[in-house]
Amino acid sequence: MDMPSWTDTKLGTMKRAGLWLVTVVGEGNVFTKEDVKAAFPGVSQADRRVRDLRDHGWQINTNREDASLGQNEQRFVKQGQPVWEPGKATRPGTSITQTRRREVLAHDGHFCRSCGIAPGEIYAGTYESAQIDIARRVVRQPNGTEKTELVAECNRCRVGGRGAVTDLGEMLKRAESLSGLDRRMLSGWMERDQREFSVAEVFWADYRTLPEESRAKIRDALKPPAE
Repeated sequence: MDMPSWTDTKLGTMKRAGLWLVTVVGEGNVFTKEDVKAAFPGVSQADRRVRDLRDHGWQINTNREDASLGQNEQRFVKQGQPVWEPGKATRPGTSITQTRRREVLAHDGHFCRSCGIAPGEIYAGTYESAQIDIARRVVRQPNGTEKTELVAECNRCRVGGRGAVTDLGEMLKRAESLSGLDRRMLSGWMERDQREFSVAEVFWADYRTLPEESRAKIRDALKPPAE
């Protein structure tokens, strides 16, 4: 199907914004709020319509997700649903109210459920502080249907998790196969909503992030001395 022109005023602003990003900006490139205003003169809340594309699988980063961007810059990373096609612009869910947002944050402990970082905490090895927001997560139910649920995530994990689907049915099957000891251990972690990692586990996680040259040096350092 041929794409319509982004200048076609018969289309809604969100559809035009998607077409403008694809045909004018291009994936991987940066644009500003001023660019949006210039492209859609006289259109109120055009910048918001650009943000609405995220609800349809479009990845558009700000400096919250990409520290290399300026305050007014955004990067068009990846196209999502072709919202200009019939039926593709249906909103996947209603907007999240401030009340609902506070409820989700409270239930999730006010920290990122993916990496555990708290708001304002500095990411390891950087000067970047975490911001916690609400992400939509697709969860496949035991009956095979999919449901969009809300979860607290930091700006980094929210970007990396886009498009991911959690299989609840598969996890429930794994839970049923656990031994009694594992069940009691996991239940304790879940009740406290916290797990303490051993020194070796923390070291292992850091080791896995190293380049091979450095990993080799760590392996050599841990080898038992020759007799």
